[in-house]
Amino acid sequence: MQYDYLIVGSGLFGAVFAYEMKKKGRKVLVIDKRDHIAGNIYTEPALGINVHKYGAHIFHTSDAKIWDYINQFAVFNHYINSPIARYHDELYNLPFNMNTFSKMWGVVTPAQAKAKIAGQIEELHITDPQNLEEQALSLAGRDVYEKLIKGYTQKQWGRDCKELPAFIIKRLPLRFTYDNNYFNDPYQGIPVGGYTAIIEKMLAGIEVKTGVSYQEYVKSAAKGELKTFSDQEGNTFTKVLYTGMIDEYFDYRLGYLEYRALRFEEETLPECDNYQGNAVVNYTDKETPYTRIIEHKHFEFGKQPGTVITREYPLEWKPGEEPYYPVNNDKNNTLFAAYQKLAETESGVLFGGRLGAYQYYDMDKVIAAALQMVSKE
Repeated sequence: MQYDYLIVGSGLFGAVFAYEMKKKGRKVLVIDKRDHIAGNIYTEPALGINVHKYGAHIFHTSDAKIWDYINQFAVFNHYINSPIARYHDELYNLPFNMNTFSKMWGVVTPAQAKAKIAGQIEELHITDPQNLEEQALSLAGRDVYEKLIKGYTQKQWGRDCKELPAFIIKRLPLRFTYDNNYFNDPYQGIPVGGYTAIIEKMLAGIEVKTGVSYQEYVKSAAKGELKTFSDQEGNTFTKVLYTGMIDEYFDYRLGYLEYRALRFEEETLPECDNYQGNAVVNYTDKETPYTRIIEHKHFEFGKQPGTVITREYPLEWKPGEEPYYPVNNDKNNTLFAAYQKLAETESGVLFGGRLGAYQYYDMDKVIAAALQMVSKE
């Protein structure tokens, strides 16, 4: 069989590209090394609840065209992301807003909150922040930093805040309104029925093979300046879209790009109908080993008699583990630029998605980037 495209990865980027190319009459084959489609937005039912198996995914965008696009494939509810921060036994609203400041200091007006923060910043005398701790203190003062930033950030990055560069926190959104909506985007929600159903619709009528890695499946042979690609069955591909790790594609020949990894500890509680009262609770003290607990039923306002929760533990990434957050410091960005130069010489291969671009993408940006690549092709 002759295919126009072999698409490596059935996550959102690969699925959008496959869907659009099929619409345009191209013949595509999708492979994925996992035993399921949908990449990190994969959801799986348990107790009638759509469980986000790779962490919480809340769709939000300011782009009406992207919102209309994704709504082709699902009905979205009106879920608003309003996480809770738990510092020991103290509970605070996120993002940092008047509800947060009122609980922390007893203030009731924006002027009082601004004065409190400004007073703490002034006492610190930080004029040129040299690390993340100093940067955060100079933006939000001591109380917000100590209770809501320090412990969570140290767990997320696996390093003391004094050892992290200041640029990681370029700004901190301090809102002086009583508004717990985490995102400013006008379009926000969760697909009723979970994200996997969206990818299933995108890939309908397209051949998909799961449990298959690119490195095991594909052979390439040089033909002049062009390459031909084939699999073990003799199928051939004119082009490849690779959405895996760009350094892995090149067998790490220039070195390893760094990531933060996650470990998910899922717990099914059939006798508990409401574990924490909110979809997302962040644990901001350093003593709690996980960063947050997700209670999945609240994403879809579930009324099931039981519940499912997931604790998230950040980890140092090692080869062979699943990468989640790129460490976009100067060293890694320089290495990625070198891999990009290699990619430009790789005829017939396109690189896209979170791992191919070594960038943390929100879902709307993934869709926009995939559609842009379709347009170029």
